[in-house]
Amino acid sequence: MKTTFSVLLFLSVMNVINVQADCHWTFKADSSIYSSPLVLDDVLFTGDLASNFYAINKFNGDVLWKRKLAGSVRSKPTHYQQLIIVNDGSGKVHALNRVTGKIVWQYAMAHEKQVDMWDYYLSSPLVDNAFVYVGGGDGHVYALNADTGLLKWKFETKGVVHASPVIKDERLLIGSFDGCFYAINKHTGEKLWQFKTVGDQYFPIGGIQKGACVGDGKVFFGSRDFNIYALDINTGRGCWNYKERGSWVIATPIVYNNQLLFGTSDTHRFLSMNASNGEINWTLPLNMRVYASAVVYENDVYFGCFNGKVYRANAHTGESELVFQTSASKQNYMNLFRSETEFVDGIELYGNNSKQIERRILDLGAILSTPVVEDRVMYFGDANGYLYALPLN
Repeated sequence: MKTTFSVLLFLSVMNVINVQADCHWTFKADSSIYSSPLVLDDVLFTGDLASNFYAINKFNGDVLWKRKLAGSVRSKPTHYQQLIIVNDGSGKVHALNRVTGKIVWQYAMAHEKQVDMWDYYLSSPLVDNAFVYVGGGDGHVYALNADTGLLKWKFETKGVVHASPVIKDERLLIGSFDGCFYAINKHTGEKLWQFKTVGDQYFPIGGIQKGACVGDGKVFFGSRDFNIYALDINTGRGCWNYKERGSWVIATPIVYNNQLLFGTSDTHRFLSMNASNGEINWTLPLNMRVYASAVVYENDVYFGCFNGKVYRANAHTGESELVFQTSASKQNYMNLFRSETEFVDGIELYGNNSKQIERRILDLGAILSTPVVEDRVMYFGDANGYLYALPLN
């Protein structure tokens, strides 16, 4: 029997972990961390908005090396042999020596741009069979030689491509701010199929901001037209779509045991859906957006929120608790939130002073970084520039 959870008091029994007492370590970067970390052997790689890229000892948080890049780091790095490959806000893709941080090669896309103040991420590069695939603010998807950085092919869309690519068999799958989702031959750059989002009255283009995931012959992704889509991976035909009325769906969903798990933007909740048909299994009410992806560990799903909190929910039942809150969120929470479902008077997210309100939310230590779990430790960053190593007990 399916159960839908919409209990507004579920937060009252949550266990708040004290970060100073319970984190293995914390590291303070020079600026905000929106990037999801890459953990490789004993080293964690991540970047910040001040264009710094770091190699950090995953056991104690010590910096092994630091490299200044040309632009802000707002995507997850990847690796290829002895190279760490990262995309930055200048429109350059960099390949760094993983031991020294020395730049081995660079590739400059035509240009980079930010669509609006809620366009927080860049496309995360993906390596497959010695090629690097990445999207750019110039509207192209690129395939580069991973050894040399030389261009193999590029594919043009009609909008900014900040979504991250995913590959299944011979298909590269990626969305664009032009409102289209593309399947591209990963070898040649030839378009295999194209799907146009439905659009909405206020967001007719239906831009696709972030990445997709695949499972059971389908590809899943969210859009700014308030929909989450499931397409047949072979044909691009729609299998189902679900409209989250009043909210963009930015977070890249994940598939776990035939569940589609993701957070929403303006309806402020987290959902579990049946990946086969889009029926809702359970929901969790929140008081802020979720843009980062979730991660599943030992049948629990963990996700961060703009309110500076990390939540854990049982993947099957939705039973949940709070496992972490940033220090800044603890100190300033009541200045923004009256309760776990309401703002204090005067807080209007999209009014005339939206930039100031957004800054106050980010100052809570908003979590836009998708967590990574390695050896029972969860690593993630926050908008105040802290990187955390949180043990999962």
